[in-house]
Amino acid sequence: MAGLLIGLLVSGSPANAVAPGVAVATGRHTYMGTIDRADFRVETPRRWNGTLVLFSHGNWPVGFPPPGGIWLSNRPPDRSGTEAWLLDNGYALAASNFKGVTGFTMKDALQDQIALLDWFEANVGRPHRTVATGHSNGAAISALLAERNPRRFAGVATSCGEFDPPGTLNTALDMLFAVKALLVPADQQDIELVRSREPDRGNEVLSNAIRDAVTTPQGRARIALIAALGNIPGAFSAHEPAPRPGTEDWVRKQADWIMAYVFFGGPKERTDLERRAGGNPSFNTGIDYRRLLSRSSQTELVRRAYKATPGADLDADLHRLNATPRIAADPAALAYMEQFALPTGRISMPFITLHTEQDGGAVAEHERWYAGQVRRHGDPANLRQVYVARGMHCAFSDAEELVTLRALFERIDTGRWPNLSPRRLNAAAGEFTEPFHRVLDFTTFQDKVMPPAFTHFTPARFQRPSR
Repeated sequence: MAGLLIGLLVSGSPANAVAPGVAVATGRHTYMGTIDRADFRVETPRRWNGTLVLFSHGNWPVGFPPPGGIWLSNRPPDRSGTEAWLLDNGYALAASNFKGVTGFTMKDALQDQIALLDWFEANVGRPHRTVATGHSNGAAISALLAERNPRRFAGVATSCGEFDPPGTLNTALDMLFAVKALLVPADQQDIELVRSREPDRGNEVLSNAIRDAVTTPQGRARIALIAALGNIPGAFSAHEPAPRPGTEDWVRKQADWIMAYVFFGGPKERTDLERRAGGNPSFNTGIDYRRLLSRSSQTELVRRAYKATPGADLDADLHRLNATPRIAADPAALAYMEQFALPTGRISMPFITLHTEQDGGAVAEHERWYAGQVRRHGDPANLRQVYVARGMHCAFSDAEELVTLRALFERIDTGRWPNLSPRRLNAAAGEFTEPFHRVLDFTTFQDKVMPPAFTHFTPARFQRPSR
């Protein structure tokens, strides 16, 4: 058994430590404990069907642990119909919270999740099959676990996947680099985007510049340009329809997303990443921002915004961006990301992904990028990708999540993918009762009942792929 098991609690029975190698009798139990400083939770059903679902959580910012404790699905434990349905139907569930819980925990996650599998096999039983699941950054963790441990996993199901974390960090750098160059006042240009000696001040200056920019037409035109560098949409709600692209409301929502990138990828959050990676892993050396804009799916929206704004000069702003001194990565940090944070696409098992169309946190282009990796290095027949017509990051109902998971289970059982047309998926999701149709908005942390919204969708190309 990997690591030290401390203070294991079994629901419905006195607190005790489960001895290594001793099988636990079948029955509904909750196990909580610690392995090598990583807290974990395991749930077993009354009658186990032999399948274990291993969940990997996404990136929680430093100082903001996941609300509700250890998650076993895309939603908090007290609001997860997915967790309840899986247990009611015989599936065992497990998740490590990873050492430290918050920050860029990918290296720890790859170790802690395998240690938890070892613990499960020693103390509960050897699964007939194990399925890796995860959301956001946890999708990349799930992919890496399956790619590197193919004999231990029978399939993978991810939602709102950020499959290229280094690419997201480079996108964040591009946008915040542009915020600094185009929006930050001259007397505050001394802030550092990476290797920051004053990370709190850096975040504050960037945030204030974005807030000020949305109050003026020229500032909003520049916001449109900055968002286009990362193909960031103007949909910032899971519950409300997206504004019409190019409108003022659309740009204001793009500003909300750029503000989120300050929070998740600004100087303060990078302090944790740089400590773990041994330096700065992000760069914009060699990037031509004029060319990057030309590759964006939003190029025409930006041109219209500038043309409609008196005094705005797109050519001058792009020249200014390209003339601004660049940021280089540290080689050791690049190697760290390559080793612990970048899936290869070498999958040898069924893999299904779920993503919203208008996700600004992990843009849907990650799905297209990972599919390309699978075409180069894996078997495309193993991969299926489905989409939901909705805004926001990880904005799925339990019904949508469960329909996706059941499709994976059917593929594992029969060797064939079921019908994954939007019409068929929406019909299947519609069979669930109303509580399974609540969608969580991560900005408000409010639920709203929404109809199933599977749709046909093809993402644009990822702007800053690592490969």
